[in-house]
Amino acid sequence: MPRVSPLPPSDLSWKCDDGVFSFATTDELPSLKEMIGQERALKSLEFGLGVVNHNYNIFVLGESGTGKNTTVKELVEKKAKAEPVPDDYCYVFNFSEPDSPKALSLPPGRGSELSTDMDELVEALRRDIPKVFESKDYEKHRDEIIEGQQERTRAIFFRLEQRAIEKGFILKKSVSGLSVVPAKNGKALSQDEFDALPSDKKADIEKDLNVLQDKLSDAIREARNIEKETKDRITALDREVVQYVVNPHINDLLDKFKEFNKVVEFLYQVKENILQNVDDFRPKEEVPLALGGLKIQRAEPTSDRFKVNLIVNNKDAEGAPVVCETNPTYYNLFGRVEYRVQFGAATTDFTMIKAGSVHRANGGYLIVNALDILKNIFVYDSLKRMIKNREARIEDVWEQYRQVSSTTLKPEPIPVNIKLVVVGDPFIYYILYNMDNEYRKLFKVKADFDNVLPKTNDNILKYAHFVATRCKEDGVAPFERGAVARVVEFGCRLAGDKDKLSARFNDIKSMVVEAGYWAKSEGAASVNALHVEKAIKERVYRNSKIEEKIRDYITQDTIMVATDGSVVGQVNGIAVLDPGDYAFGKPSRITARTFMGDSGVVNIEREVKMSGRIHNKALMILTSFLGERYAQTFPLTLSASITFEQLYEEIEGDSATCSETYALLSSLSGLPIDQAIAVTGSMNQRGEVQPIGGVNEKIEGFFEVCKAKGLTGKQGVIIPKRNVRNLMLKSEVVEAVEAGRFAVYPIETVDEGFEILSATPIGDKDADGKYPDGTVNYLVEKRLLSLAQSLKAFGKGPEKKKTEAEAKAKQEEKKKEQ
Repeated sequence: MPRVSPLPPSDLSWKCDDGVFSFATTDELPSLKEMIGQERALKSLEFGLGVVNHNYNIFVLGESGTGKNTTVKELVEKKAKAEPVPDDYCYVFNFSEPDSPKALSLPPGRGSELSTDMDELVEALRRDIPKVFESKDYEKHRDEIIEGQQERTRAIFFRLEQRAIEKGFILKKSVSGLSVVPAKNGKALSQDEFDALPSDKKADIEKDLNVLQDKLSDAIREARNIEKETKDRITALDREVVQYVVNPHINDLLDKFKEFNKVVEFLYQVKENILQNVDDFRPKEEVPLALGGLKIQRAEPTSDRFKVNLIVNNKDAEGAPVVCETNPTYYNLFGRVEYRVQFGAATTDFTMIKAGSVHRANGGYLIVNALDILKNIFVYDSLKRMIKNREARIEDVWEQYRQVSSTTLKPEPIPVNIKLVVVGDPFIYYILYNMDNEYRKLFKVKADFDNVLPKTNDNILKYAHFVATRCKEDGVAPFERGAVARVVEFGCRLAGDKDKLSARFNDIKSMVVEAGYWAKSEGAASVNALHVEKAIKERVYRNSKIEEKIRDYITQDTIMVATDGSVVGQVNGIAVLDPGDYAFGKPSRITARTFMGDSGVVNIEREVKMSGRIHNKALMILTSFLGERYAQTFPLTLSASITFEQLYEEIEGDSATCSETYALLSSLSGLPIDQAIAVTGSMNQRGEVQPIGGVNEKIEGFFEVCKAKGLTGKQGVIIPKRNVRNLMLKSEVVEAVEAGRFAVYPIETVDEGFEILSATPIGDKDADGKYPDGTVNYLVEKRLLSLAQSLKAFGKGPEKKKTEAEAKAKQEEKKKEQ
């Protein structure tokens, strides 16, 4: 009789006693205000958020659905509320370098004040300055200056004209300007008249003409100087009168922002620029059009250079900012310079600088997804550069890739103080940690969210509060305590451990919503345990098409899997198939054949490259186990082949090691294996059975096949004993075991499993080192010894006969010599 007994039904699952709950429905429970479990991750987050150092940024890792995103946001927002509000940031025009706008930082709310004040200043200047230029006093002073200039200029040319007349010349105006020409009786001489003059007379005229021409040049030069002097006086007058308007406004702003040096400097530059560009504020003149006689006003000069581009406004903020950037492209993070297209040309200025999430999060926290920042070009390196340099630059990152460079703005970098929180999968964390040295320096805090938590009474009660919270927030009918108990059991099944609960709360939430739907469809006022059971079954049904197809192939014998009878060298193994949304167990036939030779144990999947490295390692462990047990007194010389029949995809893992061992032992011993029992389990070189994954799916997968073919009461599954704690089988399997129609056998050694399959004792060595007759080990050793002897006899036979013949010939030669 086998040494291992089937597991009792109580060991196959865990039932949550709804007596631990004191409520009737979850309506009586308050919403959950804290995270369930995750003490390690929460302490890491608290540490990372508390350390004031720009290198202590946080990477939050954990499986999807563990609630890490929600938790991180809540914790960060809670901490940020108690922190000071950061400064406002704005860009202003750089009067010395127009292509490099200047950045200004102001206390919260002062940035919007400055922006509003500058808009009001421009509006006031456009209203008041034209009035000054239209005043009678201004016109009087301006006319006096112009009349004086005109009088001086007339006097200069009058004196020159009188001297020219005295010499017989006149001043003549032409297209090219004034010129001195000889005259007679006040009229200019023609060329013929001049040529008719005597030579000495012409020489005198030319001499006087040169002198007068020089005087004319001096007069013109003096007139231009007078004109320039007049313009300067008018400019000085304009500057003086405009100052009467500008100074009061600018002085008010200087007094208001006197503690901010960069603002004061900007205001002085604004004042000087206004005084230098007075014409921009003059009344607009009307210019006639060529067609229709219509009149239009000339284009008004822009005053955008006096504006303030407020890119970060923290006026109404409470605490430090928390920004969750869900689409972290480079421009969404670091801002951009936008362009406007006019008449086919793209133009821009500092007012078109737009902030990114980095600017909005400055002085606070920025939360991004790890995969997103790696998928978006330039982002990961730019974030590291921002942390190292502690500044945010707004750049055109594509400029370096263009064949022709275009003129653009280069805004002054803004100093940043940001705590960066990156959320991602463990795989990404370890890739970056091991492949990027800078990453280790910049992300020194690891907050690791577990996918399971201890199954304590406290956590079970928190599960109930979580269900209550989801019901209220998602509009689901309240859960009865029996329904909550089923949800807790569902969480235990997800965890794959009777002593654990799943921390994948997204899956728990989905189950709450789905159970609520089925309750609503029945018109129930509350959700009971049957509704949860239905939700689980319906979810399986929606996702189990592939499993049902495979099961149909098995029942039709298209995929050959026997569930009764006994066969030598053949055993039922179980693999887990997981397309992604649903995992299930798939029974497979494993066969072994042994024959004379010295090739050893050959894995056919390995030979055709359909097996992974772990599976190949398991086969080498199997060979080592056979050698250690049976090849102590003779060499292990055999040829054996093991394969998964009808396998059309790659196989990986070591959970079939026991199955392969049993198929090989059966082939060597000649003992048939019971096909009603499937096997799963890994083993080591000592023959100890090791735990495997997916034990629930494997048992249920073989059970469904047996049920489809007909339960006989002899069917079951052999599993590692170390997996008993992982059993959370569905109620149908537990009920079948309780009724004696199915069984689950836990084994600790590979020997225990083969005794169950062959109904033959394994056999232990006696005092003489021999195995008892008829035992498994005896039969295997006997077959191996026979194979070794046969191979030796076959391989050494001809050589031995040749040696004996040579020895006999030598003896005969010696006799002849004697």
